Amino acid sequence: MLFCMSIQKDVRLPPLSTSERTSSGKGTQWQAKPASRLLRTKGADASGYLSTWPAHITSQVARQKTPSSGANEHHGFSDEFGGPVSKPRFLEQLECFLRRELTSLDMLSPKLQERKLQAYREVFDYFIENFKTYKPLLSAIKNEYDITLAYLQEQIRELEPLRAQLVLLSEQCEKKVLGLREQERTEIRALKEERQHLQQVTESMREQQRALQTQVYHLEKELAAQYLQYREECDARKLLIANISSMSCSPEEKPNMEHDCDKEQSEDPVKVKLALKVCREGLSKAQVELNRLHAEYGDVVPRRDWENLDSMNRENLLKLETLQTDFDQMKAEYDTLLDVHRQVSLQRDSLQNDLEVFRETSTPRPCWEQCADVLGGRERCSEIFEGQPSKKRLEILLEEQNSMGLDQKEFFTGLGASNDVPIYLRYEGQLKNLRLKKADVLRIIKDIWREKACEAEKTDDSSDLKEFLHQYLQRQHGEQAGQWAYSLLDSIKCNLKDDFICLFYDILTDKVDESLYHGQTDLLSHLLKVLIQSDSAESGSLTASEFREALRMAFPLKKDQDLEELVVAAQSELEASGGGFAYQRLYSEDADGKHGEFLGLVKRQAMAERDHYINQLRTQLEGKGEVDLEDLRSAFTTIDPTLDSASLDWNLRKAFQTKDLHLHATLLDTEIALQRLSVANVSRAGPMTLPE
Repeated sequence: MLFCMSIQKDVRLPPLSTSERTSSGKGTQWQAKPASRLLRTKGADASGYLSTWPAHITSQVARQKTPSSGANEHHGFSDEFGGPVSKPRFLEQLECFLRRELTSLDMLSPKLQERKLQAYREVFDYFIENFKTYKPLLSAIKNEYDITLAYLQEQIRELEPLRAQLVLLSEQCEKKVLGLREQERTEIRALKEERQHLQQVTESMREQQRALQTQVYHLEKELAAQYLQYREECDARKLLIANISSMSCSPEEKPNMEHDCDKEQSEDPVKVKLALKVCREGLSKAQVELNRLHAEYGDVVPRRDWENLDSMNRENLLKLETLQTDFDQMKAEYDTLLDVHRQVSLQRDSLQNDLEVFRETSTPRPCWEQCADVLGGRERCSEIFEGQPSKKRLEILLEEQNSMGLDQKEFFTGLGASNDVPIYLRYEGQLKNLRLKKADVLRIIKDIWREKACEAEKTDDSSDLKEFLHQYLQRQHGEQAGQWAYSLLDSIKCNLKDDFICLFYDILTDKVDESLYHGQTDLLSHLLKVLIQSDSAESGSLTASEFREALRMAFPLKKDQDLEELVVAAQSELEASGGGFAYQRLYSEDADGKHGEFLGLVKRQAMAERDHYINQLRTQLEGKGEVDLEDLRSAFTTIDPTLDSASLDWNLRKAFQTKDLHLHATLLDTEIALQRLSVANVSRAGPMTLPE
């Protein structure tokens, strides 16, 4: 063992004497000691004892230890065993070796504990090797401790990533909480400022109201004083006019005025003044009474209004009683329906259990929907099998296979190892046909795209699909990679009606560029991300206006007509008429692995926009049989001024099929360049500048 070798190399222990070996290895039989200091082994004979050293040290020896020696420890060792009683030589050598090994360790090392444990393990291994009698038991104990330590270290290694994830999640939550708190503090600060502003406005308005009330009070007093002064002046003027009239009458008018003068003289001015005073007091009392009546009965409802309100109240009470009766009846019916629903649910559960029992005990019915791919789709399959028994369906399926010639070959003949053959088909001999189903093809294609994306993230470079397919099949199936390659290609050709499989086949045969698949994937991912961001309530549903606004944010260059088509397609797929849009259901797949009509329309609109973009580029390059880098760069800049330099260089590299644009100076046929761009993920970056 490594541990034992290291001890033998570093420390050369002298051989033990017979007495020391007897006292160390087999135990010393102390004849003069009492029986309490001897340890009898369980199951041994009467003469088998083990040494209990240093338990034989007397209390007198223990008391001879100095106070200073009791505090000195050297890496777990104490001077307690270095008293006047001599130790066995083998024990002294082991302690000396262990003390030297522990002293040589660096106390600041990050793995100090493991190195200390290594030193103890070496001493223990040497101890086991020299004590042959107890070696099996000590080895078993050591092995159990090693197994336990290894298990605990494995648990620690497994928990380390979880602790890192927990720390990262805690930091993210803390940042989110701090952001929310900061936002709340900002809102609270704004609300406090607004409240203070409103309080100031309210206080200023109250001050203005008090000033106006004071001004009205003073004006009322001044008006009352002026009114009294006016009344007195008016009465004085009337008396003055009467006196002047009586004094300025002519002698001819005196006989006619005698009667009036007698009448006026008969009225005493003092009496008139008293009457005027009494009238004024009565007017004041009447005004006070009128004000009191206004104050007391200003809020009183007239009898006519009260009668109208009373009749309306009685009508409302009658309606309420009728509605309460209807509600009680509907509640009773609802409770009855709940009981019926509960009974039906119990009956349904019972029938479901019986059905499960029948399914387990009876012969399973064939799943005729799996024949849809052979018969040309689900619709044709349902038309052919509608109303037919199982026997007739089997006969129809066999006839369709014979008529269509769908009998697949049992073996494929390899195309050889020539360079003209794709790398994933370079096999010779007879290769067995695995007869892969459409579901298997879809699973394999998705797994290929997923692993290829992971490899591209690690290496920052995307490999060719044919080479990656060859490596994937070699890695997954080893010697059977040829069978899987030919079987997969044959199944793909049989299912080219599926858009996803057809796109994979076109990329595999270099009909279209691989960026077309990644562009569609990024487009759908971007749309889903925008929909999730628009769902502020995180309910998984959006209103019609929110859904339409999210589409406008995701596709800012689309026309209103295209956006309305997407909304109508989503409503039709989700069967939502004005209600919520459960946008996550739009990304679900059916049994054949196909997306719904909404995502299909998104892809078709993207393809139509790309074709329109290429047509605009063709119009811009009209009249040029060949183009160079500058001509194509100028055309892109003209029809799409907002196109960034990175996207522009990518488009040029796809058109000229070169990695270094600076070293490419040859001319290229215009149609070839446009054809290469039409099969790549070329898209518009900004609004159109040329007329359609």
